[in-house]
Amino acid sequence: MHVLQEIVFIVVLIGAVGLFAAKIREIRQNIGLGKPGEPVTQKGRRWRYTLLYALGQKRLFRYPMVGVLHFFIYAGFIIINLEILEIIVDGVLGTHRVFAPVMGAAYAPFIGAFEVLAVLVLFACIVFLIRRNILHTRRLNTADLNGWPRKDANIILITESILMLLFLTMDACDPAGGFAVSRLVRPGWSPETMETVARTCWWLHILGILAFLNYLPYSKHFHIILGFPNTFYAPLDEPGKMHNMPDVQKEVEYVFHPELAPSGAEAPQHFGAKDVFQLSRLQLLQAYSCTECGRCSAACPANQTGKKLSPRKIMMDTRDRLEEVGRNVKKNGAFQDDGKTLLHGYVSPEELRACTTCNACVQECPVSISPLSIILELRRALVMEESNAPAEWNAMFSNVENNFAPWKFSPDDRAQWTQD
Repeated sequence: MHVLQEIVFIVVLIGAVGLFAAKIREIRQNIGLGKPGEPVTQKGRRWRYTLLYALGQKRLFRYPMVGVLHFFIYAGFIIINLEILEIIVDGVLGTHRVFAPVMGAAYAPFIGAFEVLAVLVLFACIVFLIRRNILHTRRLNTADLNGWPRKDANIILITESILMLLFLTMDACDPAGGFAVSRLVRPGWSPETMETVARTCWWLHILGILAFLNYLPYSKHFHIILGFPNTFYAPLDEPGKMHNMPDVQKEVEYVFHPELAPSGAEAPQHFGAKDVFQLSRLQLLQAYSCTECGRCSAACPANQTGKKLSPRKIMMDTRDRLEEVGRNVKKNGAFQDDGKTLLHGYVSPEELRACTTCNACVQECPVSISPLSIILELRRALVMEESNAPAEWNAMFSNVENNFAPWKFSPDDRAQWTQD
């Protein structure tokens, strides 16, 4: 019987890990559809930035209560899952708490600390469920979360709560005796019942974790993995710095220095981005890394004044379009035009025009995502490829082109107001 259980466990483990690896490979291929980024420099500074913002969650602690509760869940996910290593070894070898003899007297306090952390995770999940579904915290109940995104958040919190309860029940019914927390709630059942309940919880716990592992890539909770590479590769420039488009910069340079223009040079194919192919791989990685926490939209002045723009929706739309394109490529071997683009198909001109480029969304993101960079690329395509801009913008563009300033005065006349 034990041998059969070990075989079943190994088959389930290999299957779950294989499915997860296949989805990760698919996501990596989707991100690879974007344009290559700049070479990675200043790696030491990037590692410090990653430790501070991804591991240390510095931005979350600007809001102490939420920061502490989120840290409970985050630490629980990372630390308690160290126990999964023991569960896997036990499942493969058919042993029971294989690390106990190795760790000796340190084992009980070690598992006890896990139990305390499990209680804190359970408490944090309950608080977050109350904030979402009873208190209706505004940034967690806006229209851009209607449907699956709102269900996804609740599924994650409920699943984590169940996993923590299974873990604590498993320890409470363990024949070896309870630990720091489980000892306090240890039931007085017969040894046979206790062992059956403990073994059942053991199986449900590990199966739940393997199922959750494969749910992650389809969920906003995937940021717990991608938050680290996303923060590491984030631009190190000053927040909000806008970069010139090389093609436009060259064209301007050729106007002033025609002798530099290469003969037979092709005109630029694209300005900005109309679809995910014209975005960078970092921007596509950011789309998958979005936590959907809504801090960007809550800080956005356009969003707060009732305009259509939601930086969170921009990231969610980019991810949804990338997933759609990825399925297209997987089905056809190469992308077949589906009559859709990220611009217009998912993100409207009205949303893009509402952006003031104030950089609030970038400043607030806990995992260093920049919705602004995608907004700028889409807006560049809108204006420079489609000439789609309000009359006021076109007047400003004309003045900048002819007068080198937004105002309708020649450079020679611009200071005349000082004469009076």
